[in-house]
Amino acid sequence: MTVRGDFKEPARPRPDLVIGREELFTGAREQLSGGGSVLVHGPAGIGKSTVLRALVSEYTESAQTVLRCSATESESHLPFLALADLLGLVVDEVSAQLPGPQRTALESALTGRGESTLQRDGLALRLAVLSAFRALAAQGPVLVVADDLQWLDPASAELLGFAARRLGGMPVRMLCAVRTDTEPQGQRHDRYLRASPPDTLAVRLNPLSRAHVAELLGQRGYTGLPRSTVRDIHRTSGGNPLFALELGRALAESPTPPSPGEPLPVPTSLSALVLSRLEMLSAEARRTLLVASAGARPTLALLHAAGRENAEAETASAASLGLLATEREAPVIRFAHPLVSAALYAQASAQERRAAHAALSEAASDPIERARHLALAATGTDPDVAARLGEAAAAARDRGAPSVAAGLGLLAARHTPPDTVPGPDERRLQAAEDALTAGETDLARDIARQVLARATVPADRVRAWMVVIDAAGQAMAEIDAVFPQALADAGEDPRLLALVRYQLAWRALLMDGEMAKAREEAACAAELAALAGDRPTELLALGFQAQMETLMGHPGAPATIQRAMREPQDPRVACDHNGAGAARFRWLIMGDQLAEARTTITALLREVRRRGMVESEVHFLRGLAETELRSGHCGRALDLARESLRLARDTGIGEAATAMFTSLAEAAGGDVDQALTLAQEAVDRAEEDGDLIYLSRALGALGHAQLVAGDASATVRSLRRVRELEERLGVVDPARGRWHGDLAEALVRIGEPDEAQDVIDATRKQALRLGRESVLAVLDRAEALVRAARGEQGIATRQLTAAQDRLRKLGYGLEEARAAYALAGLRAARPGPTSYDEATRLFRRCRALPWLRQVETASAALPAASPLASTDPDSLAAASLDSLAATERQVAALVMEGATNREIAARLFISVKTVEATLTRVYRKLGIRSRVDIVRLAVGHRPG
Repeated sequence: MTVRGDFKEPARPRPDLVIGREELFTGAREQLSGGGSVLVHGPAGIGKSTVLRALVSEYTESAQTVLRCSATESESHLPFLALADLLGLVVDEVSAQLPGPQRTALESALTGRGESTLQRDGLALRLAVLSAFRALAAQGPVLVVADDLQWLDPASAELLGFAARRLGGMPVRMLCAVRTDTEPQGQRHDRYLRASPPDTLAVRLNPLSRAHVAELLGQRGYTGLPRSTVRDIHRTSGGNPLFALELGRALAESPTPPSPGEPLPVPTSLSALVLSRLEMLSAEARRTLLVASAGARPTLALLHAAGRENAEAETASAASLGLLATEREAPVIRFAHPLVSAALYAQASAQERRAAHAALSEAASDPIERARHLALAATGTDPDVAARLGEAAAAARDRGAPSVAAGLGLLAARHTPPDTVPGPDERRLQAAEDALTAGETDLARDIARQVLARATVPADRVRAWMVVIDAAGQAMAEIDAVFPQALADAGEDPRLLALVRYQLAWRALLMDGEMAKAREEAACAAELAALAGDRPTELLALGFQAQMETLMGHPGAPATIQRAMREPQDPRVACDHNGAGAARFRWLIMGDQLAEARTTITALLREVRRRGMVESEVHFLRGLAETELRSGHCGRALDLARESLRLARDTGIGEAATAMFTSLAEAAGGDVDQALTLAQEAVDRAEEDGDLIYLSRALGALGHAQLVAGDASATVRSLRRVRELEERLGVVDPARGRWHGDLAEALVRIGEPDEAQDVIDATRKQALRLGRESVLAVLDRAEALVRAARGEQGIATRQLTAAQDRLRKLGYGLEEARAAYALAGLRAARPGPTSYDEATRLFRRCRALPWLRQVETASAALPAASPLASTDPDSLAAASLDSLAATERQVAALVMEGATNREIAARLFISVKTVEATLTRVYRKLGIRSRVDIVRLAVGHRPG
């Protein structure tokens, strides 16, 4: 098929076309934009054709001629078919320009009217195809699009490869896709790469992440799937987008979705891919593979113990059919794709599955695995089976595998008779709490709702309500009607009332924005829990009370923290993100004790990871990132914040709060545009949830990102809202959000120094009362800018110098660098020499890339002394180099060492484009033309 240059297609692909492929797509786009060719490869269903279509939609308009072919397996035996697709519609345009023998051979091959073959007309045909491409290229750029290269008929593949290898210098780009092995180490694409233009970029499409699979399912209309189901889809599909969509479709069409722990329904469209090969195995070999598919980590030893005597020969036969992956020296038997295992298990009858699990219940060495297989082999209720499953769930919980514990707990509930202790509902509620710990909030909520639908025991009902409330997270407005029902179920029982009052404390904070009320509810919950002897709930309530008192600047905060830290402690609560340890961390970091805060949060993070407490892990990753950011370790902070955001997105836990903090980290050490996007996302989510506490934090992050982006007016608008919100909420500790200095600085920039001074004076009063030294130093930095705006340059300079020194002693590296930057800016405004060297050094030490870019801009704006002011060569060289800004001198110095632009970018933590732009300014300032001239100038400058 041929498309002429005036054929219009969409200029940009739909966003769903490249989910999870953004980086690869960008690389392919750059390759094509530079005139190169691209070969996309990967296993079946991985999205090669989708990416191909997306790229073609961008580059069709830039090509005079677009040639297309898409081969199929059923037609791969027909000679010259792909060639006919490519050139059939343009042969009349170019045939007149071909020599007679070439024209005859090509027309014969394309029409099939002659007896042309590669053996008889090989050279003429090869030259004809090459000449045709040259003739088309003479008219304008040519884009050759070929999908499924593996099915190209051999004759066409040979001719296309011959021409491709000789296209150098011609405006012909090739965009091709080929199916290759599932394994990344497979190199089947190499032979296709050798048959492509020399500058071809090979792009391998790898499996999608779980988050990208969830996004893909949502874009295709499969919404509302529980995260645990999405996890199963991702595991079963192996991240293959086609397989994931087919599994999603099967679930959408299924009248009864699988219960937690049950296998997904495998649609015929997918099972057919493997069942035909399974039919080539003997019945005994299929039984062996079924046992392997039922096991968690099947090995030959396990299969032997499960009664599969000929496991070696049978697995070897399966491997030869491509059903098992062949790995030398690997003890674990691995299916070639998770779909093979899923289809095999789904095809088996219930009786066959139970037999496989029964065999594994005796053969497995791990007690947790034995209990799971025992449950799956049994039918009906059985107290012994239920007890073994309960013990296995407790063991999994102790191992830090709460997700496994939740699955075992549900199996235990299924096998628990209704008149036993613990009963089925109690086991279900424990499973729901384990699911919460594992971050599977949707599963936990569903289990709790099932219990509430039939439970009559008040303790079970209140416990279920607590799961529903915890699963809602910050979005408490969605479950506000739950609280009266929970209070009614609690009655006068102090233990149950303590649980509900603790959640009411959160409601008062998140929904009403009333810190004082939240503190009162938490104190009430702590008293009730102490009366009932419920130490875990008492500790959680005290931890929450301490956090409120810290934010309110309440003098009782240290005493409450001490009460919460006393023995006896509950090991799980001690490391919970709402426990006393977290409250103590917040107290430390707000009190400028950064080293101790880092030690505390690192220990907490290590413990929650050991226990598998996902929500706490999200919180503590943020806390450690905050500590690193305060310390000026922007690169480390950014890595931690991004890790926290990935985990939050994957689990749906704390997404708004994590986006808010990741915005701060991006603004400090990453990408300012991304910082703005994340902050706005956090603002939108907090407003949607009615969460006033995080709305103020999100607006603070947005204002900071706007300041770094250079939009002072927007900064003022955002941070004025923060000021109003915090006054309404009763937040008096300025160390909570640390936005006050940013607001004052932005007000100075827009010409409002009086309001800036008002912000500084009001904040300083609270900071002095609470002893917030770093806040006071930042306020001094902002006040110096106010003084400078009023013409008090000398006082401003001294105040900035003192502020920088205080921040350095406190260990606030980024704030110290900002003070040095402001000081250089004051000096630049006065006549005489000035330098941004110190600010550059400090920002580079922090890896504060956005701030480094600001320094570059400021340095470039400094007046440069003319290099022609001296006639002495040595003086001329010295004057020339001294006329450069700090970053320009550093780049020039590295050029003198022989560093490439990419090496310079890596060493200075800037982009290659920034290096190129800096060199352009260097050339202009020094009156030179190239890197060689820099070296010559430097040689002339050196003595001797």
